[in-house]
This record gives sequence, C-alpha cells and structure tokens, in this order.
Amino acid sequence: MSSSSSSKVRIVYSDLDGTMVGPRGSFWLDAERELTDEPSKALVALHRAQVDLVLVSGRTRAQLVEAGRIFGADGFIAELGSVVVWSGWREHRVLPGEMPAGFGGQAPFEVITRLGIPEQLFARYPGRLEWHAPWHLGHEVDAILRGSIDVDEAEAWLTDQGWGWLTLRDNGTLPLSRSTGLSPEGLPAHVYHLMPRGLSKGLAVRWDLERRGLDPADAIAIGDSISDLEMADSVSRLWLTANGLANPEVAAQAGARANVTVCNEAVGHGWAQAIRSILR
Repeated sequence: MSSSSSSKVRIVYSDLDGTMVGPRGSFWLDAERELTDEPSKALVALHRAQVDLVLVSGRTRAQLVEAGRIFGADGFIAELGSVVVWSGWREHRVLPGEMPAGFGGQAPFEVITRLGIPEQLFARYPGRLEWHAPWHLGHEVDAILRGSIDVDEAEAWLTDQGWGWLTLRDNGTLPLSRSTGLSPEGLPAHVYHLMPRGLSKGLAVRWDLERRGLDPADAIAIGDSISDLEMADSVSRLWLTANGLANPEVAAQAGARANVTVCNEAVGHGWAQAIRSILR
C-alpha cells in the first residue's frame, strides 16, 4: 500500500454504500451515527474543481438515478459493473459478460431466476443464504443475496451444475443488527451478487474511461469492499475507507496492491479524505 495520489485527476469513481454514505445509507452520519457535514463539504469542493463524479454501486439503475441527481454525478455504474449509464441518464449499456450466446437478447437476471439458481443455492445453504430483500428487486443483470457462505465452494458447485459462467461476488458486510441468523455469532453477514463472469466494477470503469477518451492516470476510485478493490486495476489510485479493513480478505488484498491507500477514517469521513487528496 502507498499513500501518494495522482496530481491530475479528472474523474472520481466512488462506491456508495459503506463508502460515500454511512449508517442507514445516510450522507450525513459518520460511522458512529453522529451528524457530520465533512462529506458534503468535500463534495462541494469536488464540483467546484470541475472533477467528474461517477457512482459505482451494487444498486440498480433505477435506484442510482435519484442518487446520481442528488450528488451531482456525471454518470453511474450499476449492479456491480453490469450497467453503465451516462449522458444525463439517457444512454446506457448493459454488459452481458460471459453469459452463453444461447441466451442472447435476454436479461441475465431473467435467465438466472428462470433457471431457479438462487433457490437451489438457498436449498444448499439452508438458513445461511437468502434474497437481499427488498433490494433484490428491479435488477437487470445480477441476483443480490445475503448470508454467510464459502464463496469458493459455492462457485465450485455452480460449475458442477453446468453454470460455470456465473460467479458469486462479495460486496461487503451488513451491520450486525441485520445479520442475525445468517452468520456465526458476532460476525456480520455478507452481501453477494450472483452474476455472469467477465463483469466487475474494475472492468466497467475501464470501459467507461475508454468511452470518455481518458486514461487510468486521469482517475481515482474510492471503496470499501472486495469488489471495489478490483477498480484499482483501472485507475491511478484506489482509496479504501477504514471500515473495509474489518474484512480480513479486504485487508490482505489491499496490502498486496501498490496503488491502494487506506483512509484514516471510516465511511464518509474517509471518503472526504480521499476527495481532499486530489484537490490540494
């Protein structure tokens, strides 16, 4: 891990939940649920500097339209790198990843649910995996689940069933208050995205930069999860909010990447630190 930052950043790719917004999805609460205006000050400074903001989230396209408007985003990437939106939300591209050509023209989410794959996973992990209700509704590409399972074992099972074109991506943890019954005592449950391989936040960021005619050196990213760390390969620097270190795998992967900097603080305060780093 390094602490240097880019000197010519033109665009910021930011995760939303657990990064830009904190408890209860609020931009105004810090990790201790105390009111704060530090993130909003940083956001205003970012816009005044005319640096573009692109939200990168596991949320759906419909959910991100309003968030994009509120935060003044120039575009967004939805469903963990599956849907790229720009031009005032008028243009978008659904990326199919490695979904077999035989399903061409169909939304990946429709294919996944019609095959009954989520229900078969629930049966395989009784009491340990379920829909991430109500946020699983309205998806075009991925099926969003929550629980506590061995991802490698689950992916091996998917391959054995002939669904090796699918992957299960870990998008961070839930508060302990919402993890009851889904994970071992005292440990948080995780949010998982069941989706085609060949899709990621990092690949979507790279696609968007190429569309804009920009280079990785023109961009930074901010996040808190395993899926966010993938953006490090497509930008000059990724800032990891301190709460991400609660996941040992995130901490290990962050430590192995030369262009990842860990913020001093969690969620919005850490996000503000990352923004200030490029406005000096």
